[in-house]
Amino acid sequence: MDHQFDRVSVIGLGYIGLPTAAVLANRGINVVGVDVAPEVVDRLNRGEVHILEPDLDVLVRAGVNSGHLKTTLTPEPAQVFVIAVPTPFREDRSPDLSFVESACRAIAPVLERGNLVILESTSPVGTTERVAHWLAEARPDLTFPKCPTDRGDVYLAHCPERVLPGRILRELVENTRIIGGITPGCAAKAEQFYRTFVSGRCILTRARAAELCKLTENAFRDVNIAFANELSLICARLGIDVWEVIELANHHPRVNILQPGPGVGGHCIAVDPWFIVHSAPEEARLIRTAREVNDAKPEWILRRMLDASERFKEPRIACLGLSYKANIDDLRESPALHIVEAFARRRLGEVFVVEPHIPALPPALKEHAHVGLTDLSTAVERADIVVGLVDHEAFKTLDRSALMSKVLIDARGMWR
Repeated sequence: MDHQFDRVSVIGLGYIGLPTAAVLANRGINVVGVDVAPEVVDRLNRGEVHILEPDLDVLVRAGVNSGHLKTTLTPEPAQVFVIAVPTPFREDRSPDLSFVESACRAIAPVLERGNLVILESTSPVGTTERVAHWLAEARPDLTFPKCPTDRGDVYLAHCPERVLPGRILRELVENTRIIGGITPGCAAKAEQFYRTFVSGRCILTRARAAELCKLTENAFRDVNIAFANELSLICARLGIDVWEVIELANHHPRVNILQPGPGVGGHCIAVDPWFIVHSAPEEARLIRTAREVNDAKPEWILRRMLDASERFKEPRIACLGLSYKANIDDLRESPALHIVEAFARRRLGEVFVVEPHIPALPPALKEHAHVGLTDLSTAVERADIVVGLVDHEAFKTLDRSALMSKVLIDARGMWR
């Protein structure tokens, strides 16, 4: 073990912070995880997890039992501080960096000369420099680099996560990491840290380039999904099966159209392109349009559900899926959840929700007495209308004969 990194603090124990902390702890590194939620801290210290990710529970339990992983509400001294807190946007779609600022001010009292601070939260360009500013405000006795030629007491870098839910533990180790330092020395120090657990390539650059790189990756995906979603609208207008058109077009050796859906969710692709638009509004025309296309798709699905409901006096509707993508429990920015919430508010009839990856309805749906979480077979049997919102594996095996007498709205192409 590299003794300069034998104690690491991870700030924010969500979908990125907790797996990172668990992987480090199981490398024999002493990890102090920090979260603002007391119930999360208590559960983790008992070796229990609060998020669904394959094998994460085993890794956390092993880290806690070995003594290498503990969780607190308040940061403690460490050699490395990894900030992995949310970076949402406000109602006007401007970046909300309040969680990052709070994390900086929380760790500031325990920082020491020679420490390394890494921002992993996906952030607008210039955020790492703002981290330096916030830390300098809180610790005037220390110096923090603000440009590539500075020498500071503390090393600052940005290394955005680039993992896929369901494969996080593997991809944290195997994926290429883009490491952007405020200075070249900061990037080199951060690379030394990541080499304690990363087997993939580590590519060094400046912090601003690393920040924009992650935003660019997600904007690229968003633009391509928007093309598929817009194509689905065109095909619906023309009475053509969009999935057949895409399948045919993808036989071209240089065409690879993605699959349409009810919109785009998750904390990354549905959010990050707006950071680019906010930083360069006049130039980011295509990126803005793609976001608007994808943001409008849930309303289009909702209109189809409302039109179908007019055929029945008191429609019974089965909504299959709430998560933002298949086979996970993550509801963040989920278009499926947005659609079900919007339909439920209209109180047109009974709503059967099927989401096999969550134990209970989220608060926004619990308040509706006519909405219930149920199993797949019961929901389909009782429903007049069946809406496929998420292509969970459990839904793909549904007996097609059970759908013969139903009105189908298939946003994922599961029942072609």
